[in-house]
Amino acid sequence: MQFALIDQTRVEAKPGLKGTCPGCGQLVIAKCGTHRIHHWSHFNKRECDSWWEPETEWHRAWKNKFPVECQEIIMQDQRTSEIHIADVRTAHGLVIEFQHSHIDPQERNARQSFYGNMVWVVDGMRLKSDHQRFFNNKSQLFPEIGKPFNLHRPEDYFPAAWLRGFIPVIFDFRGLEGPEDLYCLFATRLGYAIVTRVSRDTFVQIAANGELLRWFLHMAKEITNVEQQTVKRLAIQRQRQANIDFNKASRMLRYGKGRR
Repeated sequence: MQFALIDQTRVEAKPGLKGTCPGCGQLVIAKCGTHRIHHWSHFNKRECDSWWEPETEWHRAWKNKFPVECQEIIMQDQRTSEIHIADVRTAHGLVIEFQHSHIDPQERNARQSFYGNMVWVVDGMRLKSDHQRFFNNKSQLFPEIGKPFNLHRPEDYFPAAWLRGFIPVIFDFRGLEGPEDLYCLFATRLGYAIVTRVSRDTFVQIAANGELLRWFLHMAKEITNVEQQTVKRLAIQRQRQANIDFNKASRMLRYGKGRR
């Protein structure tokens, strides 16, 4: 946790400080060692957010690209009183979760259901195999900046664990190492995916000003339209093939009767 409350003011962890957790109100102490980034930790060692995970430098660097008032936002389900802390929640209500470690599919679905309007930013540098696979095949990936690109074998480029959801996933394959563009993946129900490329600065800008959320909604409609058209086209193709097969069978039957 990056922020705790001291005299009702959000404060970052510094050596010797104590504060209260903005989520549960319990005592937290500043952890400022040399092996992990400075953070706040619950004194009783029990985190109030069951989705909590240790932050990496990558995680913290991404959060810091957004205004402090948008970071670590407490969100509560009014029906169940369940509390979770969103990495970033913009002024327009878009939640951005930065994911470095492996995440169980059930937890992933639970987060998506809880936050609603959200997007994942995934650290493509976590596993060497993911990073290497992407760059081995990148020369065959041709999405223009901001324009959709149909990708028929997304598993050749992106981690399989992220190919079955219907929430946009932004992949960062350079992390803190360089200015490589981000790749946004929209999965479909038909096995292929739609990918677009966006610069880091543009992503932060349109996420903050609300354009990203509107663009995601537009893309969702476009994907639905493409899927519906594809289903209709496949149905027509199947019907044509069925007619061809039927006519062929009829000719064979007539030919067979004639010979007898």
